[in-house]
Amino acid sequence: MAKTLMIQGTTSDAGKSTLVAGLCRVFARRGMRVAPFKPQNMALNSAVTPCGGEIGRAQALQAIAAKIELSTDFNPILLKPNSDTGAQVIMHGRAISNMEAGKYHDYKKVAMGAVLQSHQRLEAQYELVLVEGAGSPAEINLRENDIANMGFACAVECPVIIVADIDKGGVFAHLVGTLALLSEQEQALVQGFVINRFRGDIGLLQSGLDWLEAYTGKPVLGVMPYLHSLNLDAEDAVTIENHVIDAQLRVSVLLLPHISNHTDFDTLRLHPNVDLRYVRHEEQIGPTDLIIIPGSKNVLGDLAFLKAQSWQAEIMRHLRFGGKVLGICGGLQMLGQTIFDPDGIESSEQQMSGLNLARFSTTLTSSKTLTQVSGECLLGETPVAIQGYEIHCGISEGKALSQPFMRFSSHPHNITQDGFISEDNQIVGTYLHGLFDTPDAANLLLAWASNGRVQANAFDLAEHREQQLERLADTCEQYLDIDKLLAMALKV
Repeated sequence: MAKTLMIQGTTSDAGKSTLVAGLCRVFARRGMRVAPFKPQNMALNSAVTPCGGEIGRAQALQAIAAKIELSTDFNPILLKPNSDTGAQVIMHGRAISNMEAGKYHDYKKVAMGAVLQSHQRLEAQYELVLVEGAGSPAEINLRENDIANMGFACAVECPVIIVADIDKGGVFAHLVGTLALLSEQEQALVQGFVINRFRGDIGLLQSGLDWLEAYTGKPVLGVMPYLHSLNLDAEDAVTIENHVIDAQLRVSVLLLPHISNHTDFDTLRLHPNVDLRYVRHEEQIGPTDLIIIPGSKNVLGDLAFLKAQSWQAEIMRHLRFGGKVLGICGGLQMLGQTIFDPDGIESSEQQMSGLNLARFSTTLTSSKTLTQVSGECLLGETPVAIQGYEIHCGISEGKALSQPFMRFSSHPHNITQDGFISEDNQIVGTYLHGLFDTPDAANLLLAWASNGRVQANAFDLAEHREQQLERLADTCEQYLDIDKLLAMALKV
């Protein structure tokens, strides 16, 4: 029977996801069967499991760190925001409903049942379950019916470690304040602290660590250093670009309000010859080689936003001067003539004119395509291997799709091809996420986008990810009391 250890944070972005990933790799290297678990995740970056379910991107990364296959039990509740107050609710990998925040708050009693079912299955299969909290356990307005932090910890009576980011300042106030806002039962579950992203002379911090331990009666289990240039799959926030002087290729990604799966561009932002820029609200696209319209969780809303920014006119001008345009998933749908939403899947608008750059239209549907796929990219004279995953609602049909971007070697829905390539070879649209992650396909795409200037040496994201996970695990081994953490989890 597995044991459980939960990592909670004083704030969002305190380092919970990274710490769990590092610990997953540490224990996997020791020969343990360890599984990641996040009861509830809110993110627009997601991954597809082999069984065709959807989980948060962070849990997919943690599973890779643990060297195990993805499972929907690693993230039983995933919330994908589609407005300022609402989100699509995904339970055990399947979308069940769109809910406003107030309705979901009441629904969490049902969601807790799904969370506990998944946790029980993981405990039966693994030696250790490492749980990641969400946000902060001190959000007292969300304490009722909580399933993400202490609500879950109390339900399964697991030990909790609280991590805080010292780089933001106020680390002792964050830790002491968080602990003070917990109930006595919750405080008793807290077994210690980890301080993250420290840079400087550790000797100058020691008096504060001594005070913290004396004041709270809880040990500091380690101080993690600031890991410069640590690049791992982001859970949600878009914060990193890649500005390269004298780059061979300039890429501009439109930063839509509901952009999803921007990890599609990790390979580009890590490429030494690619200058990657996100075009933000009220910014002009400007001179570039490739404009990418990314995936979206609210295609109609983001299409209206795109037009309101006057980006449509800039895209047309870019094409007149010979530039390239790539639409991915929701971005593909926007490239067509019309998007229909008769059942209100994403919007109160029943239809909207697209960018009219290709002859096809899309109808949004309540069913969601979730699948891992592989096949051949048809962009060049010789097809090359490509693989990725699909996450989309909607069916696209029209003449433009008769010249596809990709031919499937197999597809669970017996679909033979995907996307389109325009007759003038300037525009590509595809439902495929992760299209730059296959090196040969990335080389082909970069050569197309740069008119041959970028010929080879695509960044191998999988190899880079492994290097980063090993570096992270080495750091955890060096700076954390791993044996004490394991003893807490196993209650030795």
